[in-house]
Amino acid sequence: MTRTAVLLVSGPGDPGPGDRDLMLRRAYAALEEAGADGVDRLDVPPKGVGGEEVEGGLRPEVQAMVPALQSGSLFGGRRGLLVMDAQNLLKAEAEAAADLVAGLEGDSTLVCFVSAGPLPALLAKVVDRLGEKLTVKKLRESDAFDWLTAEARARRVSLGAEAATALVQRFGSDIASLGQALDQLALLEGPVTAAEVAARFRNRPDEPMWHYADAVADGDAAVALRRLADFLTHGHPLELLAFLGGDLRRRALAVAAPDQATFAEWVGSGGSQFPAQKAWRGRGRTNPELLHRALTALARADLQIKTMPEATHRLTLERLTVALCLWYRGGRARRS
Repeated sequence: MTRTAVLLVSGPGDPGPGDRDLMLRRAYAALEEAGADGVDRLDVPPKGVGGEEVEGGLRPEVQAMVPALQSGSLFGGRRGLLVMDAQNLLKAEAEAAADLVAGLEGDSTLVCFVSAGPLPALLAKVVDRLGEKLTVKKLRESDAFDWLTAEARARRVSLGAEAATALVQRFGSDIASLGQALDQLALLEGPVTAAEVAARFRNRPDEPMWHYADAVADGDAAVALRRLADFLTHGHPLELLAFLGGDLRRRALAVAAPDQATFAEWVGSGGSQFPAQKAWRGRGRTNPELLHRALTALARADLQIKTMPEATHRLTLERLTVALCLWYRGGRARRS
């Protein structure tokens, strides 16, 4: 191995959206610096999601890791693989990853594991022996303030200390949302004031529930799980379940309605609101049997959130999210 082929970006075990965004930035930058001509991304689902562990087997979401690390680039360059949430690898998956990494040809392929907390033990030993490690510390609000003021200068946004403080008070250490807020403020003329921040950002600029719902509707579990984590930083699980309940109700009514006029009458408001229009347009892709499973799973998740300890809430929503991504696409997995 003539050049570094194995990288690890290690972050806090309880990352918020800002921490995850920073970890990803470091990972892509490290892959580029190591000479990757292109990067493929693989998102490892949470443990207990995507199928049960089978001895010697890999979950479908993880199987793409094998050919990616075996084949390398077909065009003579150095292909990179980014493995996000590598801490979620099951035992058999970590063993397979360790074997692949140990035999990696550094001139053709490199891999960067992004892990919130420690890697599985066997893989960690191989990565420690062969790889380079970058550590991302948990973002504090003071870190976010420093990042925000530097980024505002880089984007030529006139942001005073009071306005910057107001933004950090609104979004905390979520630098992903702070960056989106700066995108909006860059369109304004003159210095940005704290009053303008308070008036403009009564709600978060990325409207996370809608982005989450769009990712679920597209069957994109990786994006949906990231949107879920973003929402849970500021929102309550029951808010999201109520939102999903309304969406599923509209989908069910769209499937049951004999025509659009009847559907519009059932949902009210003449069916003219965007969510209702979206449900009607998607009725042809909605499988009634899978819709029933989604409604049942939503009711079960609602019961668990209301009766089980808070520590289980996130995992409950992650499992529901991955299942909905599959069912909303009629049982077909999304291919990147």
